[in-house]
Formats: sequence, structure tokens, C-alpha cells
Amino acid sequence: MIQSIFIIHKGKKINYSFDKSNSFKIVMDCLELIDNKFDSFDLEITFTSKIQHFRNHDYTWVDISQERIANQYCPKVLKLENNSFVQANINNGFWEVNPSRNNVLLWRFNPDNACSFTKYSGKKSIKTIQKANFEHDFPAIPTLLLVNKPIEFGRSKIDFSAIVCFTDHCDFDTPENLLIQLGLFNDLKIKVTKGFFMNHFSKRADNASYENQKLILDKWHQSGHELCYHSLSQSIKPLSESIVNFENFEPPFLDISVWIDHGFQPYNFSFYRKSKISDASFETTLSDKCINILWNYIDSGTATLGVINQLNTSQFTLNSFASGIKIFSLKTRLIMVFKNIIFHHDNNETRIRNYIDGLTAIKKIISKGNFLAIIDLFKNINPVILLYFRSILSWNYIKNQPYRLSKYQPILFKHTIAEKTFNIFQTLEMIDFRTSLDKKNINLLIKESGIFIAHTYFSANAKHYSGKLFVQENILDPEVVCNLEYLSDKIHENKIWNPTLSELVNYWSNFEKTIIDVDSNGEIVLVNKSNLICRIIN
Repeated sequence: MIQSIFIIHKGKKINYSFDKSNSFKIVMDCLELIDNKFDSFDLEITFTSKIQHFRNHDYTWVDISQERIANQYCPKVLKLENNSFVQANINNGFWEVNPSRNNVLLWRFNPDNACSFTKYSGKKSIKTIQKANFEHDFPAIPTLLLVNKPIEFGRSKIDFSAIVCFTDHCDFDTPENLLIQLGLFNDLKIKVTKGFFMNHFSKRADNASYENQKLILDKWHQSGHELCYHSLSQSIKPLSESIVNFENFEPPFLDISVWIDHGFQPYNFSFYRKSKISDASFETTLSDKCINILWNYIDSGTATLGVINQLNTSQFTLNSFASGIKIFSLKTRLIMVFKNIIFHHDNNETRIRNYIDGLTAIKKIISKGNFLAIIDLFKNINPVILLYFRSILSWNYIKNQPYRLSKYQPILFKHTIAEKTFNIFQTLEMIDFRTSLDKKNINLLIKESGIFIAHTYFSANAKHYSGKLFVQENILDPEVVCNLEYLSDKIHENKIWNPTLSELVNYWSNFEKTIIDVDSNGEIVLVNKSNLICRIIN
């Protein structure tokens, strides 16, 4: 059944001698062969028979005519050409198969771009992407089970339903629109993980904060929504004052476990090292405040028609995005595709900085008449324009390539800062609620048993945003409300589970504990089901 097993670690390929005496399982005690439990490594398993089918993220069988990947929250099951079923005993890691090697399974542990987060460094706060650091703490030794009837576990508390989670950034919240949002979501019984600023320190006098709007934000908490920190203030205080605020603030509730970075605050998860805060000090402050869930400052992509399920990497391509924005004018489409090339497809730190600095130069020229900024404009715009034209010329080649930071379906993963381990989550940018929450998208999400953790700005008021929740100041867009009503109906029909972020994280922690085994007849034995819904795969 199995021809060979190799451990690929730090560029070396080590032959693994496995026990062939048990015809129903192959145990791979691999950690003893790597340098430490934090290292990335792969298990390369070559079968004597070709892989015929792969269990997909939507709980269906698919062929391997294209690359297939299963993350830690998807079934790890495949069917060989000889009709044998192969299943993993634990959920850890990623399974990857490729049509060019149709009898090879890669079982990967923390490969590049699978578990990533953002850091800012240097004088210009250059964005860099870093790999998460966590110990491979397996509940059991990784093992391949050869089974008669494989099983799969549901991601949702409601059978194998879709999952919708909103994480809302409070940048544009005011006392008035906070109450309107609360009334809307309470009426629709849609739960939101609602970001808030602890302190009122803002360039806008009407910006909401817990300091000034305690009673309103308490109502959100009392209504079953989740409050989460969006840093501590809208604007940035002097460095020393910012650090003191971070170290000494008192949580308004002990159940606030989520932190979402805002801007370039010096105490942010993405920024603290630049501010010379040590790993140990940073994690101690978080732990003392009961914070254990952090945003990675990365979006899988931007939601639009046909782009809604973070597990479906085929949606996170330039072609899918371009197809989903056909309702807009040609000029708007070109701008939207341009931004997607820069921020998602290319996602190069230097060129993103070029783009931002180029826009800054344009603003200086237009608003301040600073024509010396033309030098900065040309210096920064050339690499960006070159990228754009290169992408257009190679469109047919690149259009269906998954974005680099979406390929492994990253949604939730672990990261150890110094000694403590935290949960990191990745989001789907959701700006246009007319297209992203269109009935077709909701139905597609249900069909695929998919999930999104939305990165939203429910109170956004920028004129260039289309499909905003508020069509005018404090006036809701009826079309968006209609979409939310449809979503609400599907939630209450149990077609969709709508947890807060911490509810989702807590439930998904069961995937880390699940262990299955096989008896002497090839039948599945649940060693530790850990409360996940499961079923036999037909």
C-alpha cells in the first residue's frame, strides 16, 4: 500500500523506516528526527496505487486534476485507485496532493505562507510577513489509517452548516450610529464581535469610545454580542504614554479575549517589537488582561460576488475577483483589480510601500501644491506600474493562481510569542455589503459548508465605498438591510452558524484534541471525539 515515507526537514530528505506489520495503520513517529518541536517539516508518503479522490473542504469527493489542500479544519481523507480509503488519525497539519505526482501525499506541518502574520519594522514601517512560531504538540503520533468507512468532523455546532462571523472595526463609530447598528443586529438576531476604543483620543470629536460611550457599549455586551479591543484609541499618543496606557488599562469585562490591531499603535501585535517592547513583556500584558486571540493583519482577499468562502482557495484568485466585480464601470474595475494585484496577488512588502508612498505624493501635489513631491511620485510609481502591466501581459498564466497568503486556507492558527501560545485569525475583507452579502453569495456559502470571518467597517462613511451599511449619515441602505435579513433567515433556519469570534475559537479547539484509531478489522474507533459532530463518509 505504501511504497516509501520521507521526512523533509531543513532541505534534507530523510528516509523513514516504517513498520509494515500492521496492515491497517502506519505510525510515523517523526518528531524524534527533527531538531526541535517548533521546526517546519513535511512527511512525503508515496503510495503503490494512484490517488483517485480527495475529500474536499465542502465535504464532497473531488478528483486530483488540480492541486488539493486540506487544512486542520477540513477532512484528511483520500481514496486510492485500488478503492482503499486512507485517513489521518489527527487533524494537525495540512494535506497536499498534486496532479503531477498522483501517488504522493504531502503531510505538511507549518509550511511557508500557511500560518502567517504581519509585522511592521524600520523608519517607514515596512510591512513584513512572518511565519507563526508554535510547538508541534500532537495529541497522538501522526498515523495513516487504512479504513473501511472513513469519517469526517463538522466545523459547525449545527451539523455540517456554513459559518458566518463578523469582526467589526470601529474606526467610524459614533454614539448615534452605534445605537442604530445595535438595534439592527438585535432585531435580526445576528451576533457581531464588535471592536471598540477604550479611550477617547481622536481627531474626530464624535468618535465613539468606551470612555465616553460606556452605556451604549455595555448594551452591546448585554445583548449577546462580543466586545473586542481595537487597540486602545483612534489616534496615536506619545510613545511613553501609549505604553503606559497599554500596560495599565483595566478591562471593562473579563471575557474580552480578542484584540484587533488598529493603525500603527506602538503596542500593537504587529508593531510592539518596533517599539522595543520585549516578547515576554508583551505576552504578559496580554495574558494579564485575558487576551488570547489576535488578528494577523491579513485578509485572504476582498469579498465580492463569488468570493465569500475562506476555505475555497479557487475564489481567491484575480480571475474570481474580476468576475465578481463585472457590475461596476470599467474604470472602477481596473482600479479594483489594480489594488488586488498589489495587496493580494503580489503582496510584496516593497511594492506595497511604493503604492502607499505614491498616493501620499499625489496628495501632496494636489492638496498642498508641493511639486517637489513629483520626484517621490515617479520614484514610487514606476515599480507599481511595471507590476500592473506585467500582470496584465501574463494574465492568462496568473489569473487562476491562488493568492500566496490564501493558498493554505489560513483562518485560525497558533503562535507562541515568548512562552505563551495565542490564537491568530485571518479575515475576509468585506466592504461592499450589497455584493458580498448578496443572496447568491449566502447560498454559495451554505452549499459549500463554508466560512468567513469578515473584516468589516459597518459604520464606514467614505464616499468611495460602495455598498456601505449606511447610505447616508445614520440612514441604513435598504438593499444592504435586505441582504442582512436574508442572512438572518438562514441563521435561524440553522443553515448557518453565527458565532462570535471567541465562540468559534473555543469550539474549534476541539480539533486539536480529536484522535481516531482503527481496529483489527479496519473499522474506525473514536479515541477522543472531543464533542465535534462527526459522520461516516459515504
